[in-house]
Amino acid sequence: MPTDPFEPIISISGADIVKEESLIVSELSLKVKRGELLYLIGRVGSGKTSIIKSIIAEIPLKKGDAKVAGFDLKEIKQRDIPMLRRKIGVVFQDFQLLTDRSVYDNLKFVLQSTGWKNMHDIDSIIKSRLESVGMQLKAHKMPHQLSGGEQQRVAIARALLNNPEIILADEPTGNLDTETANEIMNLLMKIHREESPAIIIVTHNRSIVKRYPGRVMMCENLTCSEIDAMQEIDMSQLLEEGILE
Repeated sequence: MPTDPFEPIISISGADIVKEESLIVSELSLKVKRGELLYLIGRVGSGKTSIIKSIIAEIPLKKGDAKVAGFDLKEIKQRDIPMLRRKIGVVFQDFQLLTDRSVYDNLKFVLQSTGWKNMHDIDSIIKSRLESVGMQLKAHKMPHQLSGGEQQRVAIARALLNNPEIILADEPTGNLDTETANEIMNLLMKIHREESPAIIIVTHNRSIVKRYPGRVMMCENLTCSEIDAMQEIDMSQLLEEGILE
């Protein structure tokens, strides 16, 4: 489905996000332009991951309006959800690689699941994406043979397979040490500069928010609203309140 280059790639207004009959976020309004970087911060359970799941149509929209990459999330049919997800790359905190197959076969599985059939094309895409994250020599390895940072690099390669217009990164450095976390963030920022996807990062890591500036939305008390970009984020207060670490 073609998208208007002048329209926000994500546009949500007046949305209620409901999970298992519980209201998680009320009256969410969110607009993200192509190529923008946005952080979602807030305590555990404040709705950050639920917002991510709503954007990929894993949690159905109960109220409000939402358009993502040209798809209307209120009207989207089940058969169209895979096409929506081809436009979105998702990076998880716990990597979520399939443990019973190699790096190469993890990526092949995703491509085949999203409609790719030509093996020459599949092979070319996998090699290109593994090279872009510095993992081209580890294609034959099993996930358990990789470090946490290497697994996250593979997860990023997986997220990039379909040249997504949007990357959603849910605590992408949460299970990594500081040095490896910086490497992963530098890789994401390199992708951001070179390929210009919109990126939404869920994080508790204050150093990431300070080091790689972007828009910031804080989720708390069933709401998620933007912190004025012109104001200095009071890191000490966020630390005290347990919103950042």
